[in-house]
Amino acid sequence: MFENAMLIDTHAHVMYSAPGSDDSGQRSLDQAYVDAADVLGIDVLVISCPMVTKPTTPEVFIHANNLVIDAMEKWPGRIWLTTYVNPGWTREAIAEIERTAEIEDMVAIKLLRDYCCSDAVCFPVIEKAIELDKVIIIHQAHKTELLFNRLHYEVDAADVVAVAQRYPEAKIIADHVGGGGDWEWTIKTLADAPNVLQEISGSGFDEGMVQMQLDYLGPDRMVFACDCSMSSSMGKFRALQCSVEDKKKIASENFLRLCGRL
Repeated sequence: MFENAMLIDTHAHVMYSAPGSDDSGQRSLDQAYVDAADVLGIDVLVISCPMVTKPTTPEVFIHANNLVIDAMEKWPGRIWLTTYVNPGWTREAIAEIERTAEIEDMVAIKLLRDYCCSDAVCFPVIEKAIELDKVIIIHQAHKTELLFNRLHYEVDAADVVAVAQRYPEAKIIADHVGGGGDWEWTIKTLADAPNVLQEISGSGFDEGMVQMQLDYLGPDRMVFACDCSMSSSMGKFRALQCSVEDKKKIASENFLRLCGRL
């Protein structure tokens, strides 16, 4: 909790394990994450499981989502589902979104390093998210070393903005401001896309990072998240200079509003 408001980690993960494998190590890491959330006062973990072998087949992303569903059953009410799919398998991806959307606490869809989000192959998944009124969480980072040797699945804020402009009705979160790359460029690029929010998460915690987010995006377009970097993300949140009311928005109210839960 934060000042009687929920604290929601909008970007968390369970660890992937192959079907039939000994996953005791991975599951112990999941337990450690929940234990750490208890210590830090995080009420809800919004979880996906995209850390899989690429390219991701339907069998793999369905199994990955089932691992999150298993965690939801273990910690009921504590974990909300972000469904991960590979948009390249259009029919199977849409079917998986529809399957998991039947779960009450499925709130978002994750796009991560299969295709650039502005590639037309992603449009059916984005349109399904809009149809179902789900949040779209997009992995991004402006990696300057890739500017002249960019892989087909790399995404930066300009790609996120292109999606936002094509689909102004979409509810989009650009993940981890501190996830690598030129975060100042990223914040400035996102500033003119009003339907895009950004997480404060990531292992990077440069001085002034989240304050610049606040200056350019405003408190209505920021969400608390950790992406497994719990201490640094909590530190960024605590250090942010703004009113208590604005921190409540970042802690949970903005995300709850996106999800239609506020």
